[in-house]
Amino acid sequence: MPIFSIALLLFIFIFSFFGSLFYTVSPYALDAHSILLSPSFAHLLGTDRLGRDILACLIDGGQVSLTIGVGSAFIASFVGFIYGSLAGYLRGGFDKIFVVSVDLFLTFPTFFLLLALVSYVNASVWVLIVIISITGWMTTARLIRSESFKITSQPFIKILNIAKVNKFKILMKYYAPILAPIYFVSFTFGVGGAILAESSLSFLGLGIVAPQMSWGTILSGGKGVVDIAWWVSFFPGLMIFLVTFSLINISNYLQTLTNQKELQN
Repeated sequence: MPIFSIALLLFIFIFSFFGSLFYTVSPYALDAHSILLSPSFAHLLGTDRLGRDILACLIDGGQVSLTIGVGSAFIASFVGFIYGSLAGYLRGGFDKIFVVSVDLFLTFPTFFLLLALVSYVNASVWVLIVIISITGWMTTARLIRSESFKITSQPFIKILNIAKVNKFKILMKYYAPILAPIYFVSFTFGVGGAILAESSLSFLGLGIVAPQMSWGTILSGGKGVVDIAWWVSFFPGLMIFLVTFSLINISNYLQTLTNQKELQN
């Protein structure tokens, strides 16, 4: 079990959502006398081009980045779970619509589709959650659909259909427990992917709008001074890396458990 990754992820969440209770420096306080100061006892992680404390910014930005990551992954995985399971169970015309819609979304590279959608709206936390969800449900849906086809072909499902058992009851009682491991694996992968997507958009200037900040916007703010103030970009980049690394380890572990269960069956 990836105990280190779980502990690290838990620490980052506590740091982001409760760190301001212990580190009371304002992330929005500008100080003309503290511009681009290197890490010291006065500013543990240094300051940026506006004299803001980097540690305070990481705490505040972490709330935005993690909210977008978890929210986007939850919605995208849930949509993929529902849509994919219905396509695998109902088949026929519904499945044809599913295939066409998935192919339509996959026609465009995901990140370019994301850029196109963001360029027409003013980005905010909730807008980014919705947009990243719209561009991230297809992989989960295809995995769920494939597994649903296997379940639908089982004799006990055919017997339940002949007995005219309520379709919703069949999905909740028989499909959901079997498909749950795939959902959780997709969700953990999705969180890391959503955080990277938000960071990429913010780095390009299309993400979170000031005065709000995220790890991506902090990272973007340091790209012009990376040669003289490495700490401005390094620490938000480190946070993004640690979250993504931890989630990948957890996802790999969940995937291994799922594969072992399938082999036993």
